[in-house]
Amino acid sequence: MKLLRLLSLPLLSLSLTAVLLAQGGPSPYPPKSDEAAWPGSGPIRVGEWMDHNRAAFWQQREKGRGAVVFIGDSLIGGWKGLAGAFPGIKVANRGIGGDVSRGTLYRFEEDVLALNPRALVFCVGTNDLSAHGDPADVVSNIALMVAMARETNPGLPIIVCTIPPRNVPTAPLKPGALEELNSLLGAFATDKEKLVVADLFAALATPEGAPDPAYIGKDGIHITAAGFEKCGEVLRPALASLGVVAPPPDKK
Repeated sequence: MKLLRLLSLPLLSLSLTAVLLAQGGPSPYPPKSDEAAWPGSGPIRVGEWMDHNRAAFWQQREKGRGAVVFIGDSLIGGWKGLAGAFPGIKVANRGIGGDVSRGTLYRFEEDVLALNPRALVFCVGTNDLSAHGDPADVVSNIALMVAMARETNPGLPIIVCTIPPRNVPTAPLKPGALEELNSLLGAFATDKEKLVVADLFAALATPEGAPDPAYIGKDGIHITAAGFEKCGEVLRPALASLGVVAPPPDKK
């Protein structure tokens, strides 16, 4: 059962946790064929591993309360050194490999908002592009999640990451799709309070715009250990700009 159908948003922050605890576990994914049961728009992906991930998230929800929550696909889920990249900051990783923005939207209430997050970091959309989804749908789904978060906490700091460079011959993209999505993400963040874009594409690309082999693995899409270090270099100043962490000391 989806909680937005049961709770009004102004009451969500007060009652969400109690309802989820009474529920006993995360809401199961609807069948992929049941289009009307999925909020948002764009491709739908389901898999047994996703259920396992969400069950694990459920068991970790007390530990994750008040954390900076990272949400998205394997480009977040694969960040095994996430806590070490942000010393002194409580973080929670809510990335699921293979997830699309619509799937992230479906699970957003239970996996993310239930944690009463201190801040949010989104990195999702590359799998939408693999499925030849419309880049505008990705941004629309992210916008819905931002609106939900702001209903519970109007001043919540939010970072939206651009999609890193990729080159996967077995999953070619529509021409210009990645560039369009990153452009739309930048436009979405323009002039929004407490919301910034972190440009992971630029950080992980060669000067020619291809995946930098130091940062993107041989599969052409997943981020290496050095790449995650680079991501941390980009995201720490972004968190500082939003007041989540203290800015680094001035170099003299």
